[in-house]
Amino acid sequence: MARPDKRRAGELRPVRIVRGFLRNTPASVLIEMGKTRIVCAASVDESVPPFLKGSGRGWVTAEYGMIPASTPTRKPRDRGQVDGRTQEIQRLIGRSLRAVTDMTRLGERTIRIDCDVLDADGGTRTAAITGAYVALSDCVAELERKGLVKGRVLRSHVAAVSAGIVDGVALLDLSYVEDSAADVDMNIVMTSSGRFVEVQGTAESAAFDREELDKLIALASRGIKSLIRKQKEAPAKR
Repeated sequence: MARPDKRRAGELRPVRIVRGFLRNTPASVLIEMGKTRIVCAASVDESVPPFLKGSGRGWVTAEYGMIPASTPTRKPRDRGQVDGRTQEIQRLIGRSLRAVTDMTRLGERTIRIDCDVLDADGGTRTAAITGAYVALSDCVAELERKGLVKGRVLRSHVAAVSAGIVDGVALLDLSYVEDSAADVDMNIVMTSSGRFVEVQGTAESAAFDREELDKLIALASRGIKSLIRKQKEAPAKR
């Protein structure tokens, strides 16, 4: 099938990662995947949730939101209570980052990653994970520079991508138009050591078999390896 943007089935959308994107927050990143654009910014709180007090362990968490103009029809702001989708995405981002973080080396402090979607065209949760890792890495590097942490806090890179089946064809990195027409939709999170953090797969209109599952995971694995290269090659902070 011909994709709307003429990509091959296993091809990512154009990826751009800009580090140090915000003037007041050095550990900040703009990530662009096609027309999807997200700002991810890390901040440090010298405390931990109550269940970690006195443990010597730190915490990494995330907040996610879409600005009202990020979608064709204005999206109302979350005021006081986030919806179920937003909660799910926030938890996914946090789990993905904690999977590669040594909480003992981080010490009793919290790193919070704010992920704000500027433009949404599919794959916002996966792009947020990929960008959030770079912001987390820059934040940890700043803690190391100040002598606040020692040793290897981050065990590996982590990135994520979507994959799906549209009109019987397995595709990587779905745009919104493709995602809305997908028979099967998946989000895969993987580390640079090749280990999976999360595999979310849903049959939207037609069940899928093991062969199709394996094909989607293989596509996503190759895509994530490419994204991790992009993370490593992202230019230094301004």
